[in-house]
Amino acid sequence: MKIIAFGGSNSHSSINKKLATYVAHLFENADIEVLDLNDYALPVFSVDLEKEIGHPKQAVDFLEKIGSAQILVVSLAENNGNYSVAFKNIFDWCSRKHKDVFQGKPLLLMATSPGGRGGASVLEIAKNSLPRYGANIIATFSLPSFYENFDVDKEQISNILYDNQIKDVVKEFAF
Repeated sequence: MKIIAFGGSNSHSSINKKLATYVAHLFENADIEVLDLNDYALPVFSVDLEKEIGHPKQAVDFLEKIGSAQILVVSLAENNGNYSVAFKNIFDWCSRKHKDVFQGKPLLLMATSPGGRGGASVLEIAKNSLPRYGANIIATFSLPSFYENFDVDKEQISNILYDNQIKDVVKEFAF
């Protein structure tokens, strides 16, 4: 089983990438590839630029990675209650090439933040909008207060209640 995981942030120390990486490794017997949005950096999308340069290789490559997955594990960063610019930009470019960006792949959609709401706003936005772009959202998960509930040194959720909760969610994906 091939899993593509990524955090919806271009931060080199992304807490969402850390969460996505940890959760992806909870799947047994999986071939896991963790993407870094920095590898898909693109100019800010505009229709004028699209007319000028067409569909950039980074967007095509990102879509191919999504297409190679059997399961997607995505944890979205929340910036001012919405998607990060890095995620929104790659998403916009990809959706112009192929509207069904997520290609019907089973998706575990997550968010985390340093605050007590755990990215609840971006998670709600994504739950409502991403299905229109081919997201087959099987489950969602929010980890509040990241630094209180995730051990960065051990690279795992440290709060047993949240850890058990995400392990139960992963079981929903049993094939």
